[in-house]
Amino acid sequence: MERESFSSRLGFILISAGCAIGLGNVWRFPFVTGQYGGASFVLIYLCFLLLLGLPIMVAEFAVGRASRRSPAKSFDTLEPKGTKWHLFKYVTIAGNIILMMFYTTVSGWMLYFLYKMAVGDLSGLDAQGIKGVFGALLQDPATMAGNMAIIIMLCFGVCYMGVRNGVERITKVMMAFLIVLMVVLAANSMLLPGSEAGLKYYLYPDFDKIAEHGVREVIFAAMGQAFFTLSIGMGSLSIFGSYIGKEQKLTNEALWIMFLDTFVAIVAGLIIFPACFSFGIQPDAGPNLLFITLPNVFNAMNGGRIWGTLFFLFMLFAAMSTVIAVFEMIISSICELTGGDRRRLIPFAVIGMILLSLPCVFGFNIWSGFEPLGKGTCVLDLEDFLVSNNILPLGSLIFLAFCTTRYGWGWNKFIEEVDTGKGIGFPKWMRFYATYILPLIVLYIFFNGYYAMFFK
Repeated sequence: MERESFSSRLGFILISAGCAIGLGNVWRFPFVTGQYGGASFVLIYLCFLLLLGLPIMVAEFAVGRASRRSPAKSFDTLEPKGTKWHLFKYVTIAGNIILMMFYTTVSGWMLYFLYKMAVGDLSGLDAQGIKGVFGALLQDPATMAGNMAIIIMLCFGVCYMGVRNGVERITKVMMAFLIVLMVVLAANSMLLPGSEAGLKYYLYPDFDKIAEHGVREVIFAAMGQAFFTLSIGMGSLSIFGSYIGKEQKLTNEALWIMFLDTFVAIVAGLIIFPACFSFGIQPDAGPNLLFITLPNVFNAMNGGRIWGTLFFLFMLFAAMSTVIAVFEMIISSICELTGGDRRRLIPFAVIGMILLSLPCVFGFNIWSGFEPLGKGTCVLDLEDFLVSNNILPLGSLIFLAFCTTRYGWGWNKFIEEVDTGKGIGFPKWMRFYATYILPLIVLYIFFNGYYAMFFK
């Protein structure tokens, strides 16, 4: 059967960016930026984005484009005869499935709050009232499972329509709406009275904060954010490399995707901080920011119900763009491994994904006594730890070693693939860095993640 491909370069860039742009990007980047010195942190982050994210992203795209296969078969196609690189396929597939086991639940929260905001159920509630709505949701496994199942069916439904007619067409529309919504929401926030304090907190270079936290902590925060923001190391990007032609050099395309990812992260802060400071609310990190603090802010605005609905619609698009991208990687890999047809496999994949996602749902209620990583943790924390602290960094090491050493695909074949086409070439000086220095940095991130989890 002839392999599908994207109809346009724009489709590839927007879909790959949609995979990288996720919920953590939207709330975590603005928070750590404000916490660690505003614009001064952004500059450090951008340096690490280029130094850490670019080589690994290019490596994933190169493996996909050269093999014309999903991660299920890409290493089999490119590896030297007799080597075992192809065993990594099981890690990539498992990593993407584990990611979806909790990401679909959080995406379901977005769908639930979009509905609640749109019908006015959050209107007139103070912070405690909204906290009660979120708490009640977490204690209601049926409602959480229902919203999670809707997300899974919608996103697998897009994959059911195929790469070009489903994944590309729907994601392009979704990403276009996402960007327009962000710009409109940011403009509204920046025009609120008193928004200047939020902009100063977010964008003003404050080197005192770097000194306050310590240079090492700030550098590691920037390094960690740059590394995890792009969803690199699991093969979820290499699948899209397998669908594109050789007209453009891969470094060129990776830079465009990184630009869009950073644009969304920065503009998210322009939405959140001016609005919070305008109403005298100090923004919190994590779920509190999205599900408690911001709805309270919208309730205080003129036309807040409309702005709140648009905000959660934007968040839902950000979540679903990632889910669709990862589902495409999973279903393409299963099709290649089994020789099955995607339309016959997807109904079984829907049922399987719903069942696999239930432990995360139950971790907040009927299994709340299960604290796998210590007091106060739940199933979601365990699943996130497996992906973020293990599969992403170790997977990145595999991609780097495969592309840069003679024991794998090798540097010469890698660079030939990367530099095929028009545009910006891969910097030649990066060979020594990507082969010897970058793996040490990734290992540092890996071990520091364990240290922060168990010893701090």
